[in-house]
Amino acid sequence: MSGSVVVIYSGGMDSYTLLHSALREGHEVHALSFDYGQRHRRELACAETVCCDLGIAHEVVDIRSIQALLKGSALTDSVSVPEGHYQESNMKDTVVPNRNMVLLSLAIGHAVSVGAGAVWYGAHGGDHAIYPDCRPEFIRRMDAVAQIANYDPVHVEAPFMELSKGDILARGLAMGLDYRHTWTCYNGREQACGRCGACVERLEAFVRNGISDPLPYEERA
Repeated sequence: MSGSVVVIYSGGMDSYTLLHSALREGHEVHALSFDYGQRHRRELACAETVCCDLGIAHEVVDIRSIQALLKGSALTDSVSVPEGHYQESNMKDTVVPNRNMVLLSLAIGHAVSVGAGAVWYGAHGGDHAIYPDCRPEFIRRMDAVAQIANYDPVHVEAPFMELSKGDILARGLAMGLDYRHTWTCYNGREQACGRCGACVERLEAFVRNGISDPLPYEERA
């Protein structure tokens, strides 16, 4: 299968794997990243470097002005980043209100403008319980709306919807991907903290695949 797709590319390990999956499938890829005021903006630098090295189209959209409307998240507000295992009870503080609907809406518009038939994003099975905008029913309904919102229908697809973080990593490793070129930690410090839910989940994925994460950590859980 080939064609033109817009990949929402955060710079994290899931979207990094997704980006390369689209390229391996023969798609013309338009990478789209968003600066929404996230404290872990280091991921955007990773995304820029990867796209430059690959020589693919990449847009970084500054939507920080909407931050005042999306309060209460540890990713964008003065709320402490929760630590520990990636579970609903402690990770709800990382939900940015309506984030994926906002990002997908902009990506759909971009897809129409560049003639892409689909928007891909990296929602996966481990996100379902925590993030409402990563659940299968949300993806299905966004896909349905995207096909009638413009004269040119666009599909919204989440190819990793049924996969765990470990499954996604396994796919990337099979493609020979180097995960030094990604950033996952919700804190934007020099090294990944190793304690936030995102770090813990990432480290567990590497353990399940029998290898060590190449990123430096302040502390490894």
